[in-house]
Amino acid sequence: MIDPHAYSIEIRRGTYEGEVCFQARVLELPDLYEYADSYDEAYGLVIESIAMTAEALAEQGKQIPAPFEHVEEFSGRVTLRLPRSLHASLARRADCEDVSLNALMVSILSAYRGFDLGMQNSHDEWERLVQPMPSPIQVDGVSMARRELPKLSVVGWNVADAA
Repeated sequence: MIDPHAYSIEIRRGTYEGEVCFQARVLELPDLYEYADSYDEAYGLVIESIAMTAEALAEQGKQIPAPFEHVEEFSGRVTLRLPRSLHASLARRADCEDVSLNALMVSILSAYRGFDLGMQNSHDEWERLVQPMPSPIQVDGVSMARRELPKLSVVGWNVADAA
């Protein structure tokens, strides 16, 4: 039997489909969202949804993903093997920045993680950014609605260019 309270639940207040409400989501189950007028109601609904999801999966002979391990269970120490060329490039960049190789790698990983979190949080905005075009196009006799995609650019530091 699973404990729904052991899952990583994120609740935030926002405007969803034009309504101000609370959105509860389960990080281990990215497709599971619940919406409510209050924080407590959103929490209760998502706890109930976790239990119902586990039950439905069990009926299909499947298991619900396990809750994430908590940060306290990690030491913060990682042993990592790198290609020699990448190691050399990172070491040179660390020297240029006058920081340790470890500090540089932590900075790079933190920047990536921040970008990754930003992308997850912006997922809700993506549908708003992709605007349908008024005129459909014809492809092999099939009418398709055109969409205009926003111009996005990602600016970052290329490790290979740092040497």
